[in-house]
Amino acid sequence: MTETSFDLIVIGSGPGGYVAAIRASQLGMKTAIVEREALGGVCLNWGCIPTKALLRSAEVFHLMKTADQYGLKPVEPDFDMEAIVKRSRDVAGQLSAGVKHLMKKNKITVIEGTARLEPGKPAPKVIVAGKDGKDTDYSANHVILATGARARAIPEAGLEPDGERIWTYREAMVPKELPKRLLVIGSGAIGIEFASFYNELGSDVTVVEVMDRILPVEDAEISAMARTEFEKQGIAIKTDAQVKGLEKGKNTVTAQIEAGGKSETLEVDRVILAIGIVGNVENLGLEALGVEVEKTHVKVDGFGRTGVPGLYAIGDLTGPPWLAHKASHEGTVCVEGIAGANEAHPFDASNVPGCTYSHPQVASVGLTEAEAKDAGHEVKIGKFPFVGNGKAIALGAGDGLVKTVFDAKTGELLGAHMIGAEVTELIQGYVIAREGELVEEDLMHTIFPHPTLSEMMHESVLDAHGRVIHM
Repeated sequence: MTETSFDLIVIGSGPGGYVAAIRASQLGMKTAIVEREALGGVCLNWGCIPTKALLRSAEVFHLMKTADQYGLKPVEPDFDMEAIVKRSRDVAGQLSAGVKHLMKKNKITVIEGTARLEPGKPAPKVIVAGKDGKDTDYSANHVILATGARARAIPEAGLEPDGERIWTYREAMVPKELPKRLLVIGSGAIGIEFASFYNELGSDVTVVEVMDRILPVEDAEISAMARTEFEKQGIAIKTDAQVKGLEKGKNTVTAQIEAGGKSETLEVDRVILAIGIVGNVENLGLEALGVEVEKTHVKVDGFGRTGVPGLYAIGDLTGPPWLAHKASHEGTVCVEGIAGANEAHPFDASNVPGCTYSHPQVASVGLTEAEAKDAGHEVKIGKFPFVGNGKAIALGAGDGLVKTVFDAKTGELLGAHMIGAEVTELIQGYVIAREGELVEEDLMHTIFPHPTLSEMMHESVLDAHGRVIHM
């Protein structure tokens, strides 16, 4: 007999949903999770993980092309796109299977199908349309929405994917062949990662960004360095520019681009739309429940509460930053709030790190220099270049920068910003420092191992206070 009553039902099994379900199980709740596609959601199957597998292939390809710089005999490298894609899909499949194992291990009931909500008490009723077309009603004391988001399109401007020549991230992850000419619309993390991947393999890549700089959420100095590095690699970048239309030919796409009051056309083989995402709020029954939705995102408080008794929302569905680790943390915070756990605390987005896995990598946490000044802080800025670090030079990765922003009066670490090799691994040190409310003195007195890239984090802090050693 099918179980239909639970303490908690989670709708969506991405990094927010499955983490919430596991934490609920740990806290003694009888838990179910509903998934209409594959366990792990977009992140594990079509986002964070498979893109990193693609980028790893591009990184190895880059090392093969530059082997002579390491005293190795150069070879003429080649690649097999089908094999690259297969490896990426295999990685995604392995991790999705891992989530299935975690559900079983934590005694979480997995319900396959598409969920919608109807009014009910103490929480909305969950109706799941199974793959057999039949509906099954489920009830719970609490329901968490973790339905995620999808790629944004602007049909009125002709910016709409067709799955063949105009791609979203999904099609961009499984190309049948390498496009000779590629247009990427949008220069956030998704756009830049795909631009980096395809450029490394040999595509002629153009990036168009409507803002005045690429990676617009990053510190302006880091954005400028990133642009310089990408342009040195051959990526064409157009900022303060808009794609006003896309005209599809038999095997090509012609883009109408406006920049600086001038209009130009660009013919390419493929286009990737990376112009943001929209929350998956449709067909859930939110309107009838009175859930407040703003610009396709559900409004919640610091514990994920929607204002409707027993109903919560987490992850991409609730708005930026649209990051897997943000969703996971929100899921934990939400469940601990429901359970009344001693460790329950409201979600704070200010300590969510951002990472872009391009070549070079970009990572950050907290306020940019401009944001800190706009907020009224008197700031101290520390910087340390990769070229001054022994490990970076030994790796052949001397291009990059670590930048720290401190409050001049209190010594608070307001923000940290990096560009260079492996900075997505380094940034967590500053995240811990901010979470632990460490000040400049704590960081200056911390011993960093040698030789490591992390020494640059120490030197940047020292530089903010006129004590830098190796520069």
